[in-house]
Amino acid sequence: MLRLGKHEFPAGQPLIMAIVNRTPDSFFQPGVTWAESAAWERVDQAIAEGADIIDVGGIPAAPGSDVDVAEEIRRIAGFIAAIRSRYPDIVISADTWRHQTGRAACEAGADLLNDSWGGYDEQLAAVAAEFGAGLVCAHVGSQQPRTRPFRVAYPDVMADVLAQTLRQASRALAAGVQSDRIVLDPAHDFGKNTWHSLEVTRRLGELTATGWPVLVSLSNKDFVGESLDVPPEHRLTGTLAATAVSAWHGARIFRVHQVRESRQVVDMVATIRGDRPPARTVRGLA
Repeated sequence: MLRLGKHEFPAGQPLIMAIVNRTPDSFFQPGVTWAESAAWERVDQAIAEGADIIDVGGIPAAPGSDVDVAEEIRRIAGFIAAIRSRYPDIVISADTWRHQTGRAACEAGADLLNDSWGGYDEQLAAVAAEFGAGLVCAHVGSQQPRTRPFRVAYPDVMADVLAQTLRQASRALAAGVQSDRIVLDPAHDFGKNTWHSLEVTRRLGELTATGWPVLVSLSNKDFVGESLDVPPEHRLTGTLAATAVSAWHGARIFRVHQVRESRQVVDMVATIRGDRPPARTVRGLA
């Protein structure tokens, strides 16, 4: 069982996490939800298309202009509070690695702290525990926030993913985060080259076999682009292929840009796996 906010999600139920970047310089469609009106349009559309979680972030992962704590909080906290007011039941995630921003987000109504940088700020787990929020434990190797991997190597990348994410989960438990609110993330492309991300996808079952719910953030990533030699705006097909593979291996949360297409993919895989009934069945029965 996975608990986020007031919801309990049984094993086998896939969840779609819609990305809402309150930044002018994201790698995919830069600035598309920078304006508040555009961000609201995104939230409304994502929920209408079947998103279970809205993930609000204020800093791009890639190197760029500095965004200090105050500016990050300004970008996301008020917007999270407004989402909570308009959609009292939706699960809200804050994409941050900083404990100060995590606190402001939880005070505004966030249910989950999506730490994409692998516990870089060790105080973030204590904030999640204090507010009864969930925490994402991601693998980034030795990469620092907002840097790119450079000639990174692992004797066994999945062994490193397991060791680092399980170590973070143990640390979160020790800090008081509830066990059914902890999520692991192999973090495709973070601290990894394309070969690593592909191997992690193939071997994702080793991570889901730990029993912890697993989040995958595959949407339009570079490993998809390099595999198919396509730019970000043409990576949807490859993203959906990786999504289907990850869903088959038991991933639970899918962080995405394209909600409708991703919802259909994960629901179809869940139906094939026997975790979800077909929406309707009339063929051959009448």
